[in-house]
Amino acid sequence: MADSSGELSPERVATILDSIADGVFTVDCDWRITSFNRAAEKITGISRQQAVGQKCFDVFRANICQTSCALRRTIESGKQLINRPINILNGDGDQIPVSISTAVLRDENGKIVGGVETFRDLSAIELLRKEIDDRYTFQDIISKNHEIRRILDILPDIATSESTVLIEGPTGSGKELFAKAIHNLSRRAKRKYLAVNCGALPDTLLESELFGYKKGAFTDAKQDKPGRFALAEGGTMLLDEIGDISTALQIKLLRVLQEKEYEPLGATTTVKTDVRIITSTNRPLAELVARGTLREDLFYRLNVLKIVLPPLARRLEDIPLLVDRFIRQFNAQQGKQIEGISEEAMGVLLAHDFPGNVRELENIVERAVVLCRTARIEVECLPAELLQGSPTVPANPLVEAEAAAIVEALRRHNGHRRNTAAELGIDKTTLWRKMKKFGITYL
Repeated sequence: MADSSGELSPERVATILDSIADGVFTVDCDWRITSFNRAAEKITGISRQQAVGQKCFDVFRANICQTSCALRRTIESGKQLINRPINILNGDGDQIPVSISTAVLRDENGKIVGGVETFRDLSAIELLRKEIDDRYTFQDIISKNHEIRRILDILPDIATSESTVLIEGPTGSGKELFAKAIHNLSRRAKRKYLAVNCGALPDTLLESELFGYKKGAFTDAKQDKPGRFALAEGGTMLLDEIGDISTALQIKLLRVLQEKEYEPLGATTTVKTDVRIITSTNRPLAELVARGTLREDLFYRLNVLKIVLPPLARRLEDIPLLVDRFIRQFNAQQGKQIEGISEEAMGVLLAHDFPGNVRELENIVERAVVLCRTARIEVECLPAELLQGSPTVPANPLVEAEAAAIVEALRRHNGHRRNTAAELGIDKTTLWRKMKKFGITYL
């Protein structure tokens, strides 16, 4: 009931707060909890009797309590905060993901007398997100593209073998990510993984970098220096841009592959090596063999198990997944709270051909997170060159991308719905419903 002044009684306020699905609590200027609604009890597992009168940080033990308390900042600045994701500890000591909003409480004279915080349990949302991530993520590789998923299906078999692996794909497509996944899944996972960019060093330096040298091998060789093969002993080495090495170095690498041995510069004896070799290139090695710049016998040694990564332009369905991953990654790094991306901005990304592939997309999202001053990444947060001459943004680019993915999958399976549904990771009934929704017919 309201009193004669029209204000609600404390009992009435408590009844209203208890009817809200979100947790709500209030504090005074000494940070002691003055009210604690029913939803707050349910989410935290802490009763009202236990909470009221306690310092809020003793009750919630959130990951921001000691360093950047949101409620403290709101009371000190007078500015409210909306939907900030944090973690709190419940009564059992388990972490609970919540989204919080804060505001100040004032008396009839406008003086600040405390603060109010509402919090929403995100456990179900985080569980769903984790299920999606687990479904489409493998050793930090995120994809629901059919070509990538086929590679991921055989990656454990490739990893458990000792055969040489060749990874072909355009620059920025994630070749080293796949190389690391192979190493992490192999019996060598506890040993070293080293990567060498063969195109970044002149031939003489690359040789000493790989094989090391003995004291006195050349003027400045004051002491022995182990090479990468020695450092990676028992582990895995990625030779990136393998097509750039000289013919002389190709012969020495061939000896490593065939005989499992090499000679450091200036040495008179050979050294045995146990290193698994993975190579990568942004140019098909078969073309280099045809041109005569790569030895055919070396090509056959390298081309035992080959993985061909598609460009991002052929993985449009992965762009929303990758954008979401990168936003979360750069939120954590930059201390930002970007909630997502607008449909218009996503449309611009889907219309871009991404010559730099996944690396280019990652850089674009990082820039957008740093510069974005709104809750979501908008078109104006994207680089200007993406907007110049870009086609008209579709009304709902996510829907169009999903429809296009279904059409492509149907085409690959000649209209076979069961196989199409299996590839897309959905059941046949869901596929039929989506086809009807998008107006897709396939005879």
